Amino acid sequence: MSQPSAESAPKPHVTAVLFWSSLIVVSAVYLTIPLISLFADLFRVSASQAAWVGSAFSFAFAGGGLLFGVLSDRYGRKKLMMAGLALLGATTLAIGAVDSLPWLVALRALQGLAASMFPPSVLAYAMEMFPAKKRVTIIGFISTAFLMASIVGQLYSSLIVLTFDWTYVFYILSAVYLASFAAIVFGIPSDKSGSAKGSFFAPFARIGHIFKRKGLPIAYIISATLFTALVGYFSTLGSYLSGPTFGMSHQEILWVRAVGIIGMFISPFDGKLVARFGVKRVLCCGLALAAVGLGLLGIWPNLAFLIALSVVFTTGVAMALPAQISLIGQLAGDIRAIAVSFHMFMLFIGASLGPIVAVYLMDLGGYLFTFLILAGLLALSTIVPLFIRLGEAPTAAHGQAQHSA
Repeated sequence: MSQPSAESAPKPHVTAVLFWSSLIVVSAVYLTIPLISLFADLFRVSASQAAWVGSAFSFAFAGGGLLFGVLSDRYGRKKLMMAGLALLGATTLAIGAVDSLPWLVALRALQGLAASMFPPSVLAYAMEMFPAKKRVTIIGFISTAFLMASIVGQLYSSLIVLTFDWTYVFYILSAVYLASFAAIVFGIPSDKSGSAKGSFFAPFARIGHIFKRKGLPIAYIISATLFTALVGYFSTLGSYLSGPTFGMSHQEILWVRAVGIIGMFISPFDGKLVARFGVKRVLCCGLALAAVGLGLLGIWPNLAFLIALSVVFTTGVAMALPAQISLIGQLAGDIRAIAVSFHMFMLFIGASLGPIVAVYLMDLGGYLFTFLILAGLLALSTIVPLFIRLGEAPTAAHGQAQHSA
């Protein structure tokens, strides 16, 4: 597939549409975190049972991302984004009308499946529609949206339930998804993928090619540990701040988390960093910075110190994520869409494991121990790029992308 030139690059408003749509789609992952206790009281169940409202979405989101990432090769990136937003609008509206926990869990799983159509498609779209010099920058904007969603989703649902019934969290968001569907339909150019030729199952056979590309399989170690640490951090931080040391309310904790958005704004500048220092150096630096911020987080029970290190941690994650996606794209070449889909799958498997790991570690050794172990995972991940060689690319198109990066 020929690479787009600078002249043929999509107009600036396309970046805004992709950023906004990515933000609101991935926000759905974190939407119900502040609502778990509300659902437990409403449906008279335990908090662990109510937590399935989030887990059902996460598992469907992780598995569906792999499935639809493969299918976007067959049907096209823009078509999958449109289908995902349309289904999200419908399922999110239906969630607001449920009156039982089983239906809520089932519809959240369906919502997760619909949402999973978007992230791998938007990343593959960005890689294919933007010229090599702008590719890491647009991936940086999309990565910023993915990271900001972890805070924006929680803030949104918390603020809505302060004024309205919980159902309005989903009614309002449904309208937002449908408006965003229109923005995708009319606001971005169509991609050239999606021939829909040959066997329906043929694209799935290409998943195996991921494990034949040198360096690519071990790169996914970073994908898993990055979001295990990120979501584990959110889970641990919440318990730490609400505990006896700080005694903060749920709303106060959310505002502390919101400050972390400051660090996430480095992602759009990752392209310039990669151009100057190389993708592997930027990735290692981001992982190391995140490890330092997280490892020092619990050593001094001072709120200003904790907030400052939270910003250091999120800055590191925001540096590492777009660099990681760019690295996978370089290693994968002509199978980049499937490779990025598998990255998203591993990312959200890590997100699903994060709370489980955090709770286990807190029970085992407390908050400082948990922060240190999660930081240790990130520190170990910095070794992975050292074993990856960016040699000759599998295809000519891949070679052009690698040379420019």
